[in-house]
Amino acid sequence: MRLFPTILALCVTGLALGGCADSSESKTTQSVPASTAADTAADTPTDPATPEPDPAISNKTSHSATDGDWLHTDGNRIVDSEGNPVWLTGANWFGFNTEERVFHGLWTANITETTKAMAEHGLNVVRVPFSAELLLEWRDGKTATPNVNVNTNPELANKNNLEVFDYWLDLCEQYGLKVIVDVHSAEADNAGHMHNLWFTDRITTADTLDAWEWFAGRYRDNDTIVGADLKNEPHGAVGEPDRAKWDDSADPENFKHYAEQAAARILAKNPHLLILAEGIQVYPAKGKSWTSTNPSDFSNSWWGGNLRAVQDHPLDLGKYQSQVVYSPHDYGPLVSPQPWFEGNWSRATLERDVWGPDWLYIHKDNIAPLLIGEWGGFLDGGPNEKWMVALRDTIVAERLNHTFWALNPNSGDTGGLLTDDWVTWDQKKYALLKPALWQVDGKFVSLDHEVKLGGDGSATGISLAEALG
Repeated sequence: MRLFPTILALCVTGLALGGCADSSESKTTQSVPASTAADTAADTPTDPATPEPDPAISNKTSHSATDGDWLHTDGNRIVDSEGNPVWLTGANWFGFNTEERVFHGLWTANITETTKAMAEHGLNVVRVPFSAELLLEWRDGKTATPNVNVNTNPELANKNNLEVFDYWLDLCEQYGLKVIVDVHSAEADNAGHMHNLWFTDRITTADTLDAWEWFAGRYRDNDTIVGADLKNEPHGAVGEPDRAKWDDSADPENFKHYAEQAAARILAKNPHLLILAEGIQVYPAKGKSWTSTNPSDFSNSWWGGNLRAVQDHPLDLGKYQSQVVYSPHDYGPLVSPQPWFEGNWSRATLERDVWGPDWLYIHKDNIAPLLIGEWGGFLDGGPNEKWMVALRDTIVAERLNHTFWALNPNSGDTGGLLTDDWVTWDQKKYALLKPALWQVDGKFVSLDHEVKLGGDGSATGISLAEALG
């Protein structure tokens, strides 16, 4: 097992300054030694590896409309209620997690047109970040008037932020989109993702568990929402006082313990939801202990990217084990330089030294499915683009579920699928992503058995039932 030095690197965004068109978001990182590689040009092929034949087509089973669109797992695949493998391929749209408490961009873009465009471009699932604090506010009947341009969004006039979310869920149903909800931070704070854990001085673990329970109960009958991502990027480096760990203890900072509690509360309300568990940051090397203060005794990865603990301490959800999905995050050198981007690196070295031991083994060993909850970045014509193509090709070759970061253009150090006008798609970036979106015979596939991706009359999408034949 190769060990990496401790690196503080934030790899999920949530920092949006202000609630207007000049909002921006960036990943705050602590610098590490820059890459000394002289061969960082984008030298990977522009076409992804050829995937295996679509198992959802070769192993199709009839589906009853009464089953809904709920999902569970079978080995390393996510499947529908009849056991047909599906492929979740989508993106993130953030804003509800921030102080604005609503999707960003609605000060400029129309919610209906944006949602339809996502579906028509082949995104079949949207990961939506929230804060536990916002969910608790909604539970207690506290809503907010959102920063929405009602001239651009007349359909949202006089709606509070909870009503905006519910309206959007109806749009998702209309256009064949599914949703994964992510507790991105404990507090409704534009920098809330910076906090290491799922609790703060103001929002306790009990509060976050209550928030999840309320949310799962409120939407228990809505199969547009198919997954719950328990906490965005639990992290903490060696020596930090609040550091996410992963073992079989009941320590307050043990992410596994929190995750099993949260899953139990959620599944008691809705046993059909997928439970997504991200990684942590550091994990002790074989024979080493969490009590060590020596950084060299730990493997280090991106925040949310280290799932080595699953080998030793997999989540135990009892009778609901078939709802577990592991969800690493991964980013490129423009977010923060890392040791694995030094020297003559390639997709093969990343799979061998980083992705393989950190999380890809979960898929290859048939332990559980993976959903890469965040990946994305700027196309620099160099090392960052080389990384994006390499990960895209691995996603396609292994048929890994994923949600691209992000739709939003105001992610400061990744950019988005949309350009700064919040309407125009970045065609070069979309062209890189497109091969990793589920397609059958040139049509994008919905996760809804009845609704085409893009809605009735869609020229670009089909329903899951049509894909299954």
